Amino acid sequence: MRQTLVFDADDTLWENNVLFERVITDYLDWLAHPTLDRLALRAVLDDVERANVGLHGYGTASFLRSLRDCFERLTDRPATPAEAERITGLAVALVNHEVELMPGVADALGELGTRHDLLLLTKGQPDEQQRKIDASGLAGHFRSVHIVVEKRAATYRELIRQHDLSPDRSWMIGNSPASDIRPAREVGMGAVFIPHAYTWSLEHDELDPDDGGILHLRRFPELLEHF
Repeated sequence: MRQTLVFDADDTLWENNVLFERVITDYLDWLAHPTLDRLALRAVLDDVERANVGLHGYGTASFLRSLRDCFERLTDRPATPAEAERITGLAVALVNHEVELMPGVADALGELGTRHDLLLLTKGQPDEQQRKIDASGLAGHFRSVHIVVEKRAATYRELIRQHDLSPDRSWMIGNSPASDIRPAREVGMGAVFIPHAYTWSLEHDELDPDDGGILHLRRFPELLEHF
């Protein structure tokens, strides 16, 4: 039976958060706070990021703002021009980095597209996300591409309405319990959870281990065994 498969992008189709984690590692090394250890510094940064995401959304620009705001919170002063330049320099790699596909993604999408309808649903800053989609070379696999501010249950309801989908024949595939799996299940869609070692901490959430509507896989190509 032909089904609709809706794919997350970052850390599902291509590497993403590992790039941010590399920047954070360099940032914490550079901070070298006199009293707080790395765990405590990361907790402050997570708190700042959580607030900024609510106000400014996702993406490199919001992340860079968080690095600057975190510096000000920890030092009780604005960054000097030299310090601000250093912080900006840490994030340059995020803007210029080439898209690195997950192993087997392109071939698996090509085969899945012969059997099912494929959609792409990703959240973030539109220009930045579109750049990654274009650079990935994967856009042609999808019947439609949707870049949204946030992925909540209402987002999935709108996707169902817009494409006249049957939730019981539609699946959301992604690495984020908070954005991909839980809200899709709330609206009656199936969900495929493919965990990633570097999933952003703010995307973590508890999943019901007894929920038969969630398929747990280890790697992207395993989708071919189920769809």
